[in-house]
Amino acid sequence: MADTIRFDDKVVVVTGAGNGLGRTYALQLAQRGAKVVVNDLGGSTDGKGDDRSAASRVVEEIRAAGGEATANFDSVATQAGGANIIKTALDAYGRVDAVIANAGILRDRSFSKLSQEELDIILDVHLRGTMFTVQPAFNWMRENGGGNIVMTASPSGLFGAFGQANYCAAKLGIVGMMRVMAIEGAKAGIKVNALAPTAATRLTATAGMSGEATEPKTPEEDPMSTGRVSPLVLALAHQSCPASGEIFNAGCGWISRAVVAVNEGVLLDDFSPEGVAAQWDAIRDPSRLTVPVDATDYWRMIQAKTGATG
Repeated sequence: MADTIRFDDKVVVVTGAGNGLGRTYALQLAQRGAKVVVNDLGGSTDGKGDDRSAASRVVEEIRAAGGEATANFDSVATQAGGANIIKTALDAYGRVDAVIANAGILRDRSFSKLSQEELDIILDVHLRGTMFTVQPAFNWMRENGGGNIVMTASPSGLFGAFGQANYCAAKLGIVGMMRVMAIEGAKAGIKVNALAPTAATRLTATAGMSGEATEPKTPEEDPMSTGRVSPLVLALAHQSCPASGEIFNAGCGWISRAVVAVNEGVLLDDFSPEGVAAQWDAIRDPSRLTVPVDATDYWRMIQAKTGATG
């Protein structure tokens, strides 16, 4: 039996915590002893407007249950906003032990019709917004004994989805950022992982997936419950988490790891397009996959296969 996961005396920042997945994370973290910074701008699902009531309601719920929480209403989409989210945690509680970068919006459009504005706002909230929030926390953790960072990717970002070129680009960019942060934070005791969640929220309702229930349902009642994703998130945010630099999927109670892998491939002796075309089957063969640790490890694989130096 695993030890009980507790967050007593720990401070956790959750962005986009006014609704959906973020709200569930915040409530469950507080139930397990965490002091929670509940961030939410309170905008609509497409990023318009603001409303302080969303974050305030979650803070009230936490406090009513005997927990500790502080609201923050900054937008993650600006560097000043991201910095102030972390400053809120430091001012209120003096430390940051974990950050769950969860805030997000949607602006779906088929690629041929995608505008620069629709690209920019998604990159601002998801990719830049993740960086703006986690960078000041990362820097604080590096000087203060480490911590845990959970960044939100998406099955769409990993596998693709019609009408979500902007969203997918941002989410896969988060995966690349996560990999670098895990490498650079390892010596300082910082663990960074990415989560690709599937659950019923306001965003999935706008995307045509199962909508968010008007009355919250338990994980036992609803396969798409946010409560079937949150156990993984809390485990990733806890100091006992063994993983760093990894991508995890969670949906309907099924948890898995996703990897960027390299197959056996082929070693060309005919250096022409025809030489490639003759070996498409072997080049595309998904069997016998290897997961490189980082780009240097991938270069070592090339050297081992080809004898190349440099």
